[in-house]
Formats: sequence, C-alpha cells, structure tokens
Amino acid sequence: MIEFENRLPCMHVGEIQNGSYNNIEAGFPGVFTTKDTKLGEFIHQLRVDIMSDRRLVFIDHKILVCCINWIRDHVHVMKGFMHWEHDLSSFLDFILENQSEEGFFYELIKQYDDYHWKYVNPDCYKMYPEDNLALVRLEIEADVEYLVVEGVRRVFQVTGDESWLAWALPKLEKAIRYIMNSPKRWDEEHGLAKRAFTIDTWDFVYGVPGDNRKLEEDTPMSIMHGDNSGLYQAMLQLAWMNLRLKKPERAAYWEEKAHCLQENMFRYLWNGSFFIHQLHLNHAGADELERGRLSLSNVYDINRGVTSLEQSRAIIREYKRRRNLTEAFAEWFTIDPPYEDFDGYRAGQYVNGAISPYTAGELAKAAFRNGYEEYGWDIIQRLMSMYERDQGIFFLYSPKNQMPQNQQGPSAWGAAALLSAIDEGLAGIEDLDTGYRKLAFSPRFPVTDYTELRYTTGYEKSGAMVDVRYILKEEGMRYDIAYPGEEVAAHILLPGGRRCRQVLVNLQKAIFAEEQVGESLYVNFKGKVSGKISIQILFEQD
Repeated sequence: MIEFENRLPCMHVGEIQNGSYNNIEAGFPGVFTTKDTKLGEFIHQLRVDIMSDRRLVFIDHKILVCCINWIRDHVHVMKGFMHWEHDLSSFLDFILENQSEEGFFYELIKQYDDYHWKYVNPDCYKMYPEDNLALVRLEIEADVEYLVVEGVRRVFQVTGDESWLAWALPKLEKAIRYIMNSPKRWDEEHGLAKRAFTIDTWDFVYGVPGDNRKLEEDTPMSIMHGDNSGLYQAMLQLAWMNLRLKKPERAAYWEEKAHCLQENMFRYLWNGSFFIHQLHLNHAGADELERGRLSLSNVYDINRGVTSLEQSRAIIREYKRRRNLTEAFAEWFTIDPPYEDFDGYRAGQYVNGAISPYTAGELAKAAFRNGYEEYGWDIIQRLMSMYERDQGIFFLYSPKNQMPQNQQGPSAWGAAALLSAIDEGLAGIEDLDTGYRKLAFSPRFPVTDYTELRYTTGYEKSGAMVDVRYILKEEGMRYDIAYPGEEVAAHILLPGGRRCRQVLVNLQKAIFAEEQVGESLYVNFKGKVSGKISIQILFEQD
C-alpha cells in the first residue's frame, strides 16, 4: 500500500516552505506541492494575466463579457478562463445573433473612430451609433467561423445546456457551409479553405496597405494550413454536437467532410516534416522559401487532431531541430524563417519572426501528448524562468534580446495556451463530455522533480471539480482522484526505466496494458467508477 506522506496545502514540509502565505496557488487550475511554490505561483500568474484582459462591452442595450473585444482572442483565451468565468456566453451569443444572412460571423467590436469599419466593405460592418461602436468582420480573415464553433463547444463543455446548444448549432452549421461554398473562402481545385496572403492567421496582407482588409479581385490569395486544421476540428465538433442532439446522419455528414479536408491538407500542404506556410494561388509569393517556412499554426494542427502520432512527432522534431540551429533565444517562432519585410514589419518584428508564448504553450501541450514529455516540461520551465525575470508573460518577445514586444498584443493569449498545456498536458486532465462526467486522465508528473502534489481543476460556473493527489515512491506511484463523473480512461506515464507489475484500482487488481509512445511508456486502463478512484501502479523490481 502506497501512502501519502503530507497533507496539502500546508505552509512547510520540514524546513522547506512549500506554500504561499495566502494560498495563491489555489484555483482552477492550481497545484500544491511538497517541494516549493514555484509551479503553483506560475499558474497563479497565468490566471492573473488572463483575468487582466477581461472586458465589458456595452452595446445594443447589452452587457458583453469578453477577453479582449475580438472573438479570436476571446476563444483562444477560453482555454484558460472557461475554468472560472461565470459569464461564458454573452459575447458568443451576440456574435451568433448577428450572423450575416450569407452565413459569416462578425469578429470584433471597436469604437467608431477606431476606423476598422472603414477597412472593409459595407456588408462587413454594422454600426451602433448610440453606443459609438462598430461590429466588424475583417474580410481577409478565414478563421472566425471555426473559432466560433470552438467557443460554443467550450461553453457547452462547462454548462451542458443542450437547449442552448440546439439554438446555436444551426448557426454554426450555416457558418461552416458558408466557408465551403463561398468563392471568396473556398478553393474548389484543392478542396481547401483559402485566405489573403497573410502571416499565418494574422490580419494584414502582403503588398496591400494596412487600411485595406477587403477581398478584391487582385488580392493575393493563398491556402494556409491552420485555417484548414481549424475547419477540420470544427467539423468534428459539429459531428459531436449533432450526436449529442441525436442527429446521427448530420454527424456522419460532418465526419465525412472532415475526412476529405484532412486528406487534401496532406495532399497539398504537407512537406514530410510539417505543413508549409502558404500554398499560393494567384501570385508568386514574397520569396522562394515558403515550402520550408515553419509557421505557428503547425502546433495548433497537432492539438486539433489533424495529425497522426508520427506526423505530430515529425513536427515536434522540426521545432527541436530548429532550436539547435536558430540564433533566436527560443524556437517558439511566429514564423521561421521570417520575411525580409512583410507589410512594414522587418524580420523579428511582431508576427514576422518574433517569439511567442502561445506557440510555446501549444508546442508544450503537443510534446506532452506525443512522447516528448521531457521537452514539454522543459518548455514550461523556460517560461517559468522568463516569468520570474519579467514578472509576467508577454504577447511577443524579440528573438535576439528576449525583450517583450507586449505593446502589440494581449498577454492572455499566451498565458491561456500555457495554462492549457499544464492542465491538459502535464496534469493530463481532459473533459470528454460535459462537467467531467467522462474523464481522460493522462498525468505526466514523473517528468518533473515533484514527488508529491495535489492538483485541482474544474469549472467554477457549474461547480465541477477534479481533485488529484499524486505521490511517487521507489515501489510505485499513486493517484487519488475525486471527480463528478463515472467513467475514467487512464493513460498514465511511467517514470523513465520503469515497468508496471500491477495496477490496483480502489485496492482491487485491474486489467491494464502498457503502451509505447515514442520513447515513453504508459499504463492504460478504463474504469467505470463514480466519484472517487484510487489508482496504485506498482513497479517491477530488479
């Protein structure tokens, strides 16, 4: 019997101070350890960075809660704030309610004199003169519709509100059908979504003035992999939603569309190691380097599930390879190599080659999930050191001197990606249903030097909590989990060099299988256990 040695939280273990004065480690997500407060305080700072970008928007006699007034930022940052925010849907509701007749969604709300509305055609903005605000869709963007699908999926994950899902789903399906049928959005020859020639998912176009965000006859158009992995994920999410609402034929339709899109991505965009930046359609591009240009959406592609294990590992290896070659301080590129000049941004400036924590967070999560667990933890540790130096996480960093370029974007985006990497990657807690009723549990704590800890996560809005206690000893390791569900799919990393002799679930022998993921060894089993489960993994002894 493996026993826990300490109660957590506590202030001291022997001579070691392992708890903060007022338990700033406590939260969703949060961690207490017997060693120090370092990881707990880092997670706390990530929560603070995200909370600091929370906004209210007063428009059309409504109060909207958003994390920056762009739906893109809002949805990316939901990875973090979905755990504690109580108003998850007001901004999404407004976007859904104002869906255009054609099917597209607007994406941002700006003051009248910010003039984003002047950058687009009249059908891409709505004015609210009483509030001095404009609702705008930058026409060159190709990621808005699939991000709204992701946002709805996250809200439903927390609330489980099927009546709200039934209201939203037809709007989501209309939006994705719009992408697939609009000549502005879809390239029929390749069977893939297209956009203006931008840097990855950004909103300014090569060779076009920054105050022109329209799609015109001479706009340079390209196919970008990240738009299509986002669309792939959205199609699978639509399939899942339809199954929840007992519409299996619609689910099968979206699954088939996703499969075709995935095939076309690999046919036209995969170079054997990663997805090329852009496939140009009506222009020659900026230079001859496009097929070797690694852009940030490659790590999103992995985490959206479009790549197999080996393809995911190939992308991660490419990042590791470039880490050894780059003159930059880290390999978390927005794009590499950068362009000599892209719409006035020189190499290393802004998204033209700066280093980003959102790339780092997504890469760390991908590494944890695909057999590069030590690399994932290494990324987290490097960001922890940067946080200690700068007392915060910033939007972008200059590649040579590591100085923040925070004036050009929100810190919350990167903070949320890192928080998600810790929560779903390191702690390995994933909600397969709503309210953690079906739990995927893939903890990877043995790659750290923590041998005893308590990790908590959940949703404040619904009161769902997952409470994990972990201890590692010479003879084995133990996880005790309290959760609101009744089904656990466990995929538990063994420490390096260890094999499993026996698994005990609530002190009863359990059938298990070992699985090799890269060089890492996992113990797998499934169980239907309600409320609490104690897992002991006993090692083979020499």
